[in-house]
Amino acid sequence: MMLGLTAGFVNAAGFLGFAVLTTNVTGHAALFAERVALQDWKTAKVVALWMVLFFAGAFISSLIVSMAKKSQRSSYVIPVIVEILILATTALYGNLYQGNLLIKELFAGSLLFAMGMQNSLVSIISGSVVRTTHLTGTFTDLGIELAQWVSNKKMEHNDLRSRIKLRLYIICSFMAGAISGAYLFRLWRFHSFFIPACLLCLALIYDVLRVKVKHYYHVKSAAFKKAIHPAG
Repeated sequence: MMLGLTAGFVNAAGFLGFAVLTTNVTGHAALFAERVALQDWKTAKVVALWMVLFFAGAFISSLIVSMAKKSQRSSYVIPVIVEILILATTALYGNLYQGNLLIKELFAGSLLFAMGMQNSLVSIISGSVVRTTHLTGTFTDLGIELAQWVSNKKMEHNDLRSRIKLRLYIICSFMAGAISGAYLFRLWRFHSFFIPACLLCLALIYDVLRVKVKHYYHVKSAAFKKAIHPAG
């Protein structure tokens, strides 16, 4: 849910700040085609670069995770830290683009890169079941699963119910993030990007603490079992 909130926030705040969609490339594909048709090669190259940056973020994130097989959990931390740094940089210096088109394009591209990393990371973790940076696939999956729910009344619904709840959680999280991003950007301008950066920091802290608590109880449980049933 934290990542869904973050993506929704960046989607709305990024659009208000840079007039660019920064969490997916579907709209950019149409814009690229339009610019090519109008022979506006300068804009077409910029839009193509944005799409490449989203792809690059997804590629690098996946590469980091796949190369760190011995320490898979820590490998997830690296893409999230990169995303936090990009969001914090946008919060601190995003206002510098005023009047400078090149800086605006660089900031928009950096956000697309960060969202590509996040989308790839969540997809790997969930086994390609979850996407957090856009809702097209999520709404499609929800429609399919609701149709299955209605049409197959005799089937076991526990697994299907869980998937439907997951889709709804993602949609609600993304929309809550988008509304918050639009509202807070109007209040705090680019400093509002500190909010999703903080959300990601909290997600990392929670994950680390959760792992330590589970490890602590595992060790204590093993020691307790050994005390009750000593060897020999």
